[in-house]
Order: sequence, then structure tokens, then C-alpha cells
Amino acid sequence: MKFYCIADEITARGFRLAGINAYVASTADQAQRGINDAVASTDCAIIIITEKVASLVQSHIDMIRLEKDYPLIVEIPGPEGPLPGRKSLRELVQEAVGIKVG
Repeated sequence: MKFYCIADEITARGFRLAGINAYVASTADQAQRGINDAVASTDCAIIIITEKVASLVQSHIDMIRLEKDYPLIVEIPGPEGPLPGRKSLRELVQEAVGIKVG
């Protein structure tokens, strides 16, 4: 099973360097196309999408989460950091693990 990233150019480049398929999206149409391609792929287990890109197609993401068992869709902060009102990656990890990190 594979990972798939949908993000801005900088984030996508980083994931490509790690060997993960990445799709650059800056509009809702591009984001939706990337998600649909990943969902249609039979070997896609996890879609990693930046919060900013996810905000463009949040209702589509919510629909997939409700209707399908996989792929798992994970929203991460982009290069600009977490969106206002969202927890940072460090805070999410601290909550998941239950210990203070750094």
C-alpha cells in the first residue's frame, strides 16, 4: 500500500524526495482531481494533504471519510504553519502519544 500527497509545490517536492507520489494543487479543481486520482488507485492507503489545500475541498474530503474505509486522509500543516484555530503538528503528536515532546 502506498502514500499519496496533495499539497503546495514545496511540500510536494519534499514528499517526492522521500519517494512518495505527490500532486501539486493550488485550486479546488486541482485538489479534487488529485484526491479522485488517489482514491481511484487500488494501492493508495493514505492521502497526506496540507490543511490549506484541504480547506479548498473540505466537503469532498468529509464525504470520502464517511463513505469509504480507505484511504485514510491525513491533514498536515503546510510551510506557513497550521491554519488559525488548528493545532500544530507538535500538539497533535503530544496528544496522540500522551507525553510532552521537546
